Amino acid sequence: MKVVDHIKNANGKTLFSFEILPPLKGQDINSIYDAIDPLMEFKPPFIDVTYHREEFVYKAKDKGLLEKRTIRKRPGTVGICAALMNRYKVDAVPHIICGGFNQEETENALIDLNFLGIDNVLALRGDHIKSDGHFIPQPDGHAFATDLIKQIQQLNQGKYLDNDIVNPVPTNFCIGVAAYPEKHFEAPNLKTDLKYLKMKQDLGAEYVVTQMFFDNQKYFDFVNKCKEEGITIPIIPGLKPFTTIKQTTVLPSIFHIDLPEALSEALYKCKNNDQVREVGIEWGVQQSKELMKFGVPVLHYYSMGKSQSVREIASQLF
Repeated sequence: MKVVDHIKNANGKTLFSFEILPPLKGQDINSIYDAIDPLMEFKPPFIDVTYHREEFVYKAKDKGLLEKRTIRKRPGTVGICAALMNRYKVDAVPHIICGGFNQEETENALIDLNFLGIDNVLALRGDHIKSDGHFIPQPDGHAFATDLIKQIQQLNQGKYLDNDIVNPVPTNFCIGVAAYPEKHFEAPNLKTDLKYLKMKQDLGAEYVVTQMFFDNQKYFDFVNKCKEEGITIPIIPGLKPFTTIKQTTVLPSIFHIDLPEALSEALYKCKNNDQVREVGIEWGVQQSKELMKFGVPVLHYYSMGKSQSVREIASQLF
């Protein structure tokens, strides 16, 4: 079932969902099950599965030469989606990214997902490779999420890259996209960011999932600004509870987000990760309750493969 249909069928009730990471290369599917099993009592209608593009390492060779090698640290998104749907009878939402794919590879991945009966995809540009410093698309790949949405919509209309296909069968993907209540760090301003989000809606995006935030007022203001720009599709808030001291500096730096003063002061008083986790749960519960009161369609948690804090938050809400 499509994400938007789950939202519609909920009749205004806030749903629970979460995102998982594929396990590192060399691990098996049980690490995924161990993270998901404790959350299934809250009846998530769908689970997001991230995709991580290839990375490069340089291996030293003779005479001071370096060999560039491609590695994939987290393979298996398509296979994991199939496993989750089979085991838990929920809808899996794979992330489809621009980086690392050309258009033919993107089409093949979408065909595989369609064969598996997967109805939803989250279309993202994706991050740049660390060694590049900025995003560089593949030859004959997509530079922007809007281009990726166009290709998915072409398949939804039965238009494949091979024009010689006879009687092509259209796909029927529900397309989700990302948004940033505090604006994408590459955007010059929020107004410009909203212009591109509106473009994604016009191209066929049916719902939005936001980047994590910790100040609900940022989300409320963002939703209102979206309405002013004519963005009418559901906007699902993305949430992440703090669990470690390291995250107090890493999350704001990586995701370009601000922390409310009350939260940062509480975190800075913590002397160990257990105390940080307690603060994260308490903040997450209060933040979630306020969002539910606001009437959000879904509370979507970034579990990062660890479910304990998310479970404790959800147990007080659902």
